[in-house]
Amino acid sequence: MANIGKSISIKGDLTGSEDVVVEGKVEGKIDLPQNELTIGADGNVHADVHAKTVMVIGRVAGNVSAGERVEIQTSGIVEGDVRAPKLVVQEGAVVNGSIQMEGKSGEPKPATQAKQIAPGPGAPPERRPAPPPA
Repeated sequence: MANIGKSISIKGDLTGSEDVVVEGKVEGKIDLPQNELTIGADGNVHADVHAKTVMVIGRVAGNVSAGERVEIQTSGIVEGDVRAPKLVVQEGAVVNGSIQMEGKSGEPKPATQAKQIAPGPGAPPERRPAPPPA
């Protein structure tokens, strides 16, 4: 696991194949498609972020996408769009942007269908439109 400490500031693209914790400042782009990215409490990221999983405890100004999951903890702030199949937003967290949840295949998750309940006794009869005149 790589750790970008509080006193570290990076300008440019950050890519790799190991988990990363950001406690400092990153400006640019972060791409860790097979790994976990954690923006720590002191982390300040001005970048578009893509990782397998993303946990935001600090601040992100940019779009966040994950292949599996995004979690924004109570102190987390995201100023940008969030895209992931699974999303956890704790009470007190801030998300200023759109949210798109889709399956791993890139298809939107199907909405759950409401269960149809048969009318109980004394319910008004179902009304059907009259057939058109012949």
